[in-house]
Amino acid sequence: MEELTKTEERVMQIIWKLKKCFVKDIIDAMPDEPKPPYNTISSVVRILEKKEYVGYKAYGKTYEYFPLITKSEYRKESLKKMLSGYFDNSAESLFSFMLKEKQLSNEELNKIKDIINQNK
Repeated sequence: MEELTKTEERVMQIIWKLKKCFVKDIIDAMPDEPKPPYNTISSVVRILEKKEYVGYKAYGKTYEYFPLITKSEYRKESLKKMLSGYFDNSAESLFSFMLKEKQLSNEELNKIKDIINQNK
């Protein structure tokens, strides 16, 4: 699975949310003002199609796009890359980093403990 740029990932997040969409729908779903040009988003979607993240159905010269990769699949691959690239494939290092960098509430810590206990 080829890595996405920040812009590609932002567009992909919208496509996952919409499930099926046209370029205009993607632009409408973007919170940024001013909105990016149609051609810019169209180019990003074509790149996502070449990377095999999205497929399309043609209606004449208009294309309806849909995800080929689920958000869950992408999240799994991204986490694997982050774990290997930054934490030497050590979940312990990742959790240690998270605990040091983010002050977790007792409730959050208890939820993490419950998740660990359920997955033993």
